[in-house]
Amino acid sequence: MPHEKDQTHWHEPTGSRKAGYGEFKKQPTPYDAFMESEGIPVFRGIGIRKVQDLPLAPWKRTGGRGHFIQLYGTETKWGCYVVEVPPTGALNPEKHMYEEIFLVVEGRGTTEVWLEGDAKRHVFEWQKGSMFSIPMNAWHRLVNATSGGALLLGGTTAPNVLNMINNVDAVFNNPFVFRERFSGADDFFKPKDDIEPDPVRGLAMRRTNFIPDIVDCDLPLDNRRSPGWRRVEPFMTDNCFYFWIGQHENGRYSKGHAHTSAAVLICVKGKGYTYTWPERLGVTPWKDGRVDEVKRVDYEPVGMVSAAPGGARWYHQHFSVSRDPFRLTAWFGPHNPGRDPGPPGEKHTDYTAIDIPEGGTSIPYWMEDPYIRREYEETLRKNGVPNRMEPGWYVAPAAK
Repeated sequence: MPHEKDQTHWHEPTGSRKAGYGEFKKQPTPYDAFMESEGIPVFRGIGIRKVQDLPLAPWKRTGGRGHFIQLYGTETKWGCYVVEVPPTGALNPEKHMYEEIFLVVEGRGTTEVWLEGDAKRHVFEWQKGSMFSIPMNAWHRLVNATSGGALLLGGTTAPNVLNMINNVDAVFNNPFVFRERFSGADDFFKPKDDIEPDPVRGLAMRRTNFIPDIVDCDLPLDNRRSPGWRRVEPFMTDNCFYFWIGQHENGRYSKGHAHTSAAVLICVKGKGYTYTWPERLGVTPWKDGRVDEVKRVDYEPVGMVSAAPGGARWYHQHFSVSRDPFRLTAWFGPHNPGRDPGPPGEKHTDYTAIDIPEGGTSIPYWMEDPYIRREYEETLRKNGVPNRMEPGWYVAPAAK
């Protein structure tokens, strides 16, 4: 007889029937259980207009108030949260066996960092818009320098570690010291502006463990996402946690492009919106009557959206709608393009920056759904923002 869900004894299937229930609910991971045990809320969804609106709850372990964020598509990929440092106070010192980066959403203060057994504490100051990384398993403490709120957005590889080890004590009370990740040099958290090509794709990279202000820092010209697009990849504390900072010019928008889940776009300047839809719908879902499967998120600083919320490859397209340039930081966790599946040395292409006719997944403006252009032009008109999209970009190139 077939196996029933309310039975505890397993039965072999009869005849040609298949074993198992056939359908099931996704079970919580060790990291899901960890978030639940921390006693603060967990936001799950495709995006957030701005994280400042999330309700904060007392977070006993940290000594502050917080809220976990697990956008669709980031499950098991990487973790995120917001934490408030008490006014004129500090969070509890802690260390952990996972990587962690911070973006300061509001306030100013200092961070103290030291290794187990070291007498010296490295101290650096931060403000709204600062970004920094905590070296792996280094002790650290965040201090609020004001009588107002200090809110920080954190990104971590905690899900990767906790889901594998499944032991909270081993993660937070591990004695191993990563001296190769924290040299102890006096200038370890001194900002560095030198640009070099990243070793995988040759894009602009900056080796620095601290950026005082990602909102207005200089960005090198890139041009891959939209004309005038600027972008840099900070490389911090020898992390696998991958992210970049980029900016679209005002009155322009990104080409749609497709890749798998992990990437989350976080707005740090200007305002905009993102459309995202499964790649299986093709490049013209409005025209083809599939708009019911297209998802949209509007956001402002510090809002966020999951670029590919469904696991498989999704198209996503980002639109600048304010007078200010549209600046974003994208967080991927350890899932950067250089870690795509395939044996070492296998040739890969930067497919999200290559147009579909040339073998990539980027939708040239002349191929995109006509609705996108019409709506964007109307949105800019309502906002009083000049449209800087050139008409020639929507004309298909002549056949060779």
